[in-house]
Order: sequence, then C-alpha cells, then structure tokens
Amino acid sequence: MSYAKEFGRVRAFLWPIHRHELAKFLPMLGIFFLICFNYNILRATKDALVITAPSSGAEAIPFIKVWAILPCALGMTFVYTRFSNYLKREQIFYAMISLFLVFFLIFAFFLYPHREHLHPHAFADKLEQSWPIGCHGFIAMLRNWTFTVYYIMSEMWSTIVMTVLFWGFANDVTSVRDARRFYALLGIGANIAGVLSGWAATSLSYHQFNKKLPFGTDAWGQTIVLFCGIVILNCIICIILYRYLHRKGHGYPVAEAPSIQEGTFRMGLRKSFTYLARSPYLICIAVIVVMYNLSLNIVEVVWKDQVKQIYPNPSDFNAYMGQVLTSIGIVATLIAVFVSGNVLRRFSWTSGALITPIIVGVTGLLFFSFKFLREVPLGVAAFLGHQTPMMIAVFFGSLQNCLARASKYTLFDATKEMAFIPLNRESKLKGKAAIDGVGSRLGKSGGSLIHQGLLMVLGTVSASTPYVALILLIAIGAWVTAVRLLGKKFYALESAIKSP
Repeated sequence: MSYAKEFGRVRAFLWPIHRHELAKFLPMLGIFFLICFNYNILRATKDALVITAPSSGAEAIPFIKVWAILPCALGMTFVYTRFSNYLKREQIFYAMISLFLVFFLIFAFFLYPHREHLHPHAFADKLEQSWPIGCHGFIAMLRNWTFTVYYIMSEMWSTIVMTVLFWGFANDVTSVRDARRFYALLGIGANIAGVLSGWAATSLSYHQFNKKLPFGTDAWGQTIVLFCGIVILNCIICIILYRYLHRKGHGYPVAEAPSIQEGTFRMGLRKSFTYLARSPYLICIAVIVVMYNLSLNIVEVVWKDQVKQIYPNPSDFNAYMGQVLTSIGIVATLIAVFVSGNVLRRFSWTSGALITPIIVGVTGLLFFSFKFLREVPLGVAAFLGHQTPMMIAVFFGSLQNCLARASKYTLFDATKEMAFIPLNRESKLKGKAAIDGVGSRLGKSGGSLIHQGLLMVLGTVSASTPYVALILLIAIGAWVTAVRLLGKKFYALESAIKSP
C-alpha cells in the first residue's frame, strides 16, 4: 500500500505518522525503545556475570538454558496466566514490570553485594571432586546461583515483557492499516536502542572505582549497580508512559472487524507437532526457524568461550559485548533502511531467504577455520590487525553474531512472514502459532542439549569444537535445502492465486 499521496513521497518513507497520532505513537515508541534498551543491557551483562564468574565459563550456558530457563519460563507463563484471570490488562502490565523492577533492585543491593556468602562454594567444590568433568557447567550454574537467577530474569525480560506484554498490547490497540506504518518505525527505534545500549554497556564497563559512591566495593560492583539502576529507571518510565496512554484513551482495543484471533490457535507442543506434520509447506518453514536458532546457539557458546579467554575480566568482557551490540544495531538499521526492501522487491523470495544461511555459513566457516589454526598467515594478520588465531577467530565469531542477528531482524523475519501469505486463513493462523511455539524453542533447547551431550562426553568446550563445526555444516545444509524446497512451493501457490 502506497502512502505517497497521503504524506508525500519523502515523509511516507521516513515518517508516515499523522500529527493527531503522535499522542499515541510516541509513547508506544518510547516504551518499546526502553524495553529494547533494557533487553540489550541485560543481554550483555548476564553473559559477563555467568561466563566470568569463579569456576565458571561458557559451558554453563547450555545447562542454564535447559535446566533453569525452560522451567522458569513455564513458571512465569503460569504467573502471567493467573494474573490474567484476576487482573485487567493494564494491571497485568504494572504487576509483571514490577516483578522485574523488584528483582533487579534486590540483586543490586542485596544479592550481588552478599554473593560470596550466598554462593555454596564448598558444596560445589565437593561436587567437582566426585562428578565427571563434563558436569562442570551444571555445577557452575549451582555455584553462582545468584548470577544464574540474573541470567534467567534477563531472558524472561525478552519473553514476557517484549513479546507478551508489549506486542500483545501493540497488536490490540493498533489497526492493521496503522500497523503497516507504525511497526516499521518501531523496528528502527529498537535498532537505535541497540546502538545506544551497546555504547552505554561499553562506556560503563570502563567505569573507574569511585569511593564517593555509596555502593560497590570495586569498579565492576559499582558498574553492576549502575546497570541495574538503568533497568529500574526504564521500568518506571515504561509504567508512566503506559499509564499516560490509558489516561488519554489510547490504551484500549481498536474497533476492528470480527476476526479469528491468533491466540485462538495457541497449542501445546504435541498439538503443534501434529498440525505441522500434516503440511510439507509448514514443515519447511519450521525447519528454517529451527535451524536458525540451532546454528546461532551452538556457535555462540564456542565464541563466548573464546571471548572469555581473551577478556577474563568481567568489565572487559562486558565492554566487548557492548561493542558487539552497538555493531548489531548499526548494521540492522542500515539493512532495514537500505537493503532488505530492495532485495525483497528486486529479487526472488528464495534469493532473499538464502542470504541469512549463507551469511551464517560463511562467517561460521571462517570462525572455525581460525579456531583450528595454530599460526596465522602474515597477510591476513596484517589486514585484520590481529596477531593470533584466537583473536581472529573471536573477530569472525563476533562478525557472525552481528550479521546473523542483523539479517534475522530484517531479511530472515521478512521472508519467513512472507511465506505465510499464500496460505489459507486457517493455515496462516494455526501454522504461525505452531511454528512460533515450536520453532525457536526447539532450536534453542536443541542447541543447548547438543552442547550438554558433547560436554558430558568430551569434557570441555574446546574439545567439542570440531563436532560443533560439523553440526553447524549439517544445520546450514538442512536450512538451505528447506529454503529451496519452500521457494518452489511458494511460487506454485503464488501462481495459483494469481491465475484465474
């Protein structure tokens, strides 16, 4: 749909918002910006806390994702459901945000300052003496349990606050026509939040210890309190903006034609598999989603293990992750504005959908190649400004993470959603509900389970790296195959719709 006549060509491209809509759109943009800002701050800090903790490392992450995050996600969903039975949507927002606000307040001023007394180091040391070396990650998860809880709550922020609370609210108060204009700008706002939060994470990580501040016994301790303070402040501002929207009458559902709501088709794991199994078309989409999440998760553990070896200090580790977040935000913004639209308009669906797996595959190959090298060719070292294979491997791991996530927010999501368009209404709604419920969950959990199995057998992340590289190649092969098969089916359905 073209809005050039309504706004003018330039404004339709940059800012297709009416003046009377600003009272609604700007607070929504502000809430989403702050939520994404918190998401990125927490994403960097949770890794720094867990990976650089005493007797811990990247091997703890797969255990946390399976044995801590998965049950806690179910528990948080149960809490949200119970709130939904007794509270209004506005009250649910305040209650859920307040849970996070209170936790980060307690973490900053009680859990973190008293971590040495709260962490069961003696018990964990006994476990390490009797348990296999492959269980080191699980023991580290228990040893540093306050950091594990911080990691869990950071993950839940994305799931509960961003996905459930904000997008549930946005979809409820925005019409389909307005969503075409609003949501693209919200996406750009999220990318800008990523750039600024990455800059903030890097800057605060270099904070020098200030004796005048009444909190923290060292520089990193004061930095943790500052990060939590930012998250808490943003939570409070989100509540204020949300309340403003309701007081101005913008927080209530828009009048839409009666339609089947997507929530009607939320299904459990078993029903999701059953429904997907009936459609080869939907299976291809599900494979694409699973392989993306699987590929990213299995490489991230190896990459973060390498980052820790170069930056064992939590401040340095967090600063580096902040730089990566800034890069992701910049690249995603540039792709969203200049690349993705042109690719989708000028090239075929298959070509656009193949870009992400090619990026993940090529950068993954470079990452593992330099991971296995013992010496670096002089020309390569001079060109990249690094002298060791590990430094170059970390560079390509960071490059993969940056490009993979940036392309996911733009090309991957766009082509995935386009694939649903030729389907009938029931397949669109039920298929999307099943894939969103199964795909990412299966990919992330599958990647963590694979790492757990390798760690149990081989003992360390370094020893399991060759097998991770092989699994990545298999995943990329399955991903590309699914894209090509889906492309043929997509064109066939599209032609059938166009033909009389």
